[in-house]
Amino acid sequence: MPKKYIKWILFLVALLLLLLVSIVISLSSGEVKISLAQLPEIFSNKESIEYIVLTKIRIPRLLLAISVGGALSLSGAILQGIYRNPLVEPYTLGISGGAALGVAIAIVFGFHAASYAMLPLFGFVGAIITLFLVYFLSIKKGGLSINSMLLIGVMVSFVASSAMMFLMSISTPDNLQSIVFWVMGSLDESNMLLIRIAFYSSISGLFLTYFFAQTLNALRLGEVKAKHLGINTRVTVKLLFVVASLLTGIAVSVAGVIGFVGLVIPHLIRLIIGNDYRIIIGSSFLGGAIFLILCDTVARTIISPNELPIGVITGFAGGLVFIVVLSRSKSHFKLN
Repeated sequence: MPKKYIKWILFLVALLLLLLVSIVISLSSGEVKISLAQLPEIFSNKESIEYIVLTKIRIPRLLLAISVGGALSLSGAILQGIYRNPLVEPYTLGISGGAALGVAIAIVFGFHAASYAMLPLFGFVGAIITLFLVYFLSIKKGGLSINSMLLIGVMVSFVASSAMMFLMSISTPDNLQSIVFWVMGSLDESNMLLIRIAFYSSISGLFLTYFFAQTLNALRLGEVKAKHLGINTRVTVKLLFVVASLLTGIAVSVAGVIGFVGLVIPHLIRLIIGNDYRIIIGSSFLGGAIFLILCDTVARTIISPNELPIGVITGFAGGLVFIVVLSRSKSHFKLN
C-alpha cells in the first residue's frame, strides 16, 4: 500500500478518535455532571434528571453539532474547489443572507408564532430563493459563469443584509432580540424531526460528494484542463453548487448563522493532509463536526447557567487558530 494511503488512514483514524473524545466531553460537561460509568444506570431510570438532560438536551445538541459542523465544513471545501479560491465559504454566495432575511420576515410579521417549524422553514426558503437568484443571474449566453456567480452572490448577500437591517429597525424590541439571537447562531433546537432532517441531509451530502472527488481534483487544474480530461464541467459545477447550497441552507435554517466553520476547517485540513479531495471530503466533514461540538460545549458552559451564542465562540476560536497555524506554516496556502 502506498505511503500516501497509509497517511490518509491514520489521519482519518485520528479524526474519528478526536470525534469520540469530543462527544464524551460534550455529553459529560454542564451543570449536571455525567460520566460514562453512569450511563447504564441513567438509561435504566428514565425519570432521573440525568436521563432527561442527556436525552432532551445534550444528545440532540450533539447530533445537531455534528450535522451543522459537518455540512458547513463540507460546503466550504466544495465551494473552494469549484472557485479555486481559498477565501470562498458557504456564506459568500449569499445563502446565509437569504436565510437570515427569511427568518427576519417570519419574526417581524409574526409567522413564527404559528408553529415551531416556521423559523427553520422561512430560513430554508430564503436560502433556496437566494440560491436560484444567484444561479439564474449568473447564466450568460455562453453558459454558467463561475466568476459572475461569486460576485453576484456577494452583492445578493449585501442586499439581503440591508433588507434584514431595515426589518430590524422597524421591529419591536422583543422581535429585534429574537432576530439578533438567531443571527448569532445556536444549537438550542429540541425538535427531533428538524434534527433528524439536518443529520440525514448532511450524511447524504457527504456520500453524494464522494462521487465527485476525482472531478474536484480535476477542477483544481482549471475548467479548461478539466474539460480536456473528459469532465463535463458545466453539469458538474451546477450539481456541486446545488449540493453545497442545500447543505448550507439546511444548516443555517436550523442553527442560524454560524461563521468560520466553512472557511477555517477546510483550510486546516489542506494544510495538514494535502489537496486531494479523496481525503479532504471526509476529513472536512469530521473536522467541522469536532470543531462545532467543542465550540458548543464551551458556549454552554463558560458562563453557566447562561449560554453564549455559538457564533461568538466559533469566531474567536476559528480566527485565533487560523492565524496561529498560518503564521507558523512554512509555506503559503495553495489550492493546487
